[in-house]
Amino acid sequence: MTLRNVAIIAHVDHGKTTLVDQLFRQSGTFRDNQRIDERAMDSNDLEKERGITILAKCTSVEWNGTRINIVDTPGHADFGGEVERILSMVDGVILLVDAAEGAMPQTKFVTGKALALGLKPIVVVNKIDRSDARAQEVLDEVFDLFVNLDANDEQLDFPTLFASGRNGYASTDADAREGDLTPLFEAIVGHVPQPDVDVDAPFKFLVTLLDRDNFVGRILTGRVETGTVKLNQPIHALDMNGKVVETGRATKIMAFRGLERVPVEEAKAGDIISLAGLEVATVANTICDTSVSEPIAAQPIDPPTLSMRFAVNDSPMAGREGSKVTSRMIRDRLFREAESNVAIKVTEAADKDSFEVAGRGELQLGVLIETMRREGFELGISRPRVLFREENGERQEPYETVMIDVDEEYSGTVVEKMNLRKAEMTDMRPSGGGKTRITFSAPSRGLIGYHGEFLSDTRGTGIMNRVYERYGPHKGTIEGRKNGVLISNGTGEANAYALNSLEDRGILMVGPGEALYEGMIIGENAKPDDLEVNPMKAKQLTNIRSSGKDDAIRLTPPRKLTLEQAIAYIDDDEMVEVTPKTIRLRKRHLDPHERKRAKRSAQAV
Repeated sequence: MTLRNVAIIAHVDHGKTTLVDQLFRQSGTFRDNQRIDERAMDSNDLEKERGITILAKCTSVEWNGTRINIVDTPGHADFGGEVERILSMVDGVILLVDAAEGAMPQTKFVTGKALALGLKPIVVVNKIDRSDARAQEVLDEVFDLFVNLDANDEQLDFPTLFASGRNGYASTDADAREGDLTPLFEAIVGHVPQPDVDVDAPFKFLVTLLDRDNFVGRILTGRVETGTVKLNQPIHALDMNGKVVETGRATKIMAFRGLERVPVEEAKAGDIISLAGLEVATVANTICDTSVSEPIAAQPIDPPTLSMRFAVNDSPMAGREGSKVTSRMIRDRLFREAESNVAIKVTEAADKDSFEVAGRGELQLGVLIETMRREGFELGISRPRVLFREENGERQEPYETVMIDVDEEYSGTVVEKMNLRKAEMTDMRPSGGGKTRITFSAPSRGLIGYHGEFLSDTRGTGIMNRVYERYGPHKGTIEGRKNGVLISNGTGEANAYALNSLEDRGILMVGPGEALYEGMIIGENAKPDDLEVNPMKAKQLTNIRSSGKDDAIRLTPPRKLTLEQAIAYIDDDEMVEVTPKTIRLRKRHLDPHERKRAKRSAQAV
């Protein structure tokens, strides 16, 4: 049986996972009457809820005597660490581009990585059945993108298909509106080369993905570069410098068959497999025959640009909802995450009660916090901060390319807000349908917390896409949140009478009956300063009956922040308390005297 290894790359929400569903169905991987979930490859709960791919996944289908190993990759820039490693496993890529949105920042990011590795793409213009599709223009955009990314002549001579992943057809004709995915299968078999490997050389395998299983332990996934591996064969792991990390045996070899991982007796060069039997080996290590001493060169990974402090939850309500609250449990979980996710770096603080977690962006760290929360952890999370670096005596900070699609009437507001955040406009053009596409180069620091404000400014119609660009000169001070907060001055339950009188002070974030504690943030002040208030004050009752009847208290519904909104909202002296059921905002120092002392010492510095 011949073999093809291919990755599907695209910007977020351009239809990768839906297309893989159809490839499964049309290759006979699923029976006609078999009930499977939509977007079968998005197996993780968070992926299903958000409709995005977070973890790269391998699968395989058979078509006319050819086994096609397919890797579904994440589209978000925050999970770019996954994409970079995966591309070293495959011999070709299917680049999926939305027929209306065209080439987006993440398209540029993943395509640049693929072209740099010398991979030849198959371009699929997806969603051609959209009413606002502009297939030919999008194709021109993709060609221009390839030229800008220094594609060679072979890469520029790419096959093109027009498809609707949801309806399961592809064609070389942009006007086709029916059919099946046969043209795509033919393009993969005809255009993607067979793995160019040496089966007779000693066994070598580069780890690109890491997973854990409660029964077999660590599962290392990657492509067999040379040779053959057999069950129980002695193997060892080498790091990037060729040093032996550990020695063991291949206790289990698994190949991908549809959505399943199936145990096999042996695997040959070129195939993508999972391997168990080693306890220390990790991503970017080379697993090989014990006679091999030269590791496989691993792809360098872009650096983390953002960090947050994960601390033990020390609020008065700690331990009421979560089962994992100690620093040791948090430490073990974070280091386990850093092991399998190379885009995350974890550093333990001197006090041993907090950890600095660095990653690629707010979404990536937000997903980690949400995952831990669902596992029963309680955490205190600080405001995200960007990671600066020194180069030639100059302070540098990370920049991002920001592409914004917005209705023309809101473009002025967006440009003004981005200018305040020290962004520079690099392009502005009409994108059809009364919309404008504006591209900025912006310091990551200025974008923290902007997304919610952006949605408000554009009445929810704007779309913002960001991707890491480079490190550049430090842009100086960027104005943060303009409003102060309302802080509870005591512990107890929020009272409707007290909240009613506080509504004039600003926007409330708690409702009547909610448990509060001293130092907890209960709302946003209408003024720039923080204000301590008493949200538990009850109405004084007397034995003299009033002549007028009390009006029923009608409160405005409180503003409830999601996890991402809360992390983006807080200031440097504030924290988000995250528990399995609740998200609370609080001051870092709950005691008002400690807060004043900390503020004075910060001003002195």
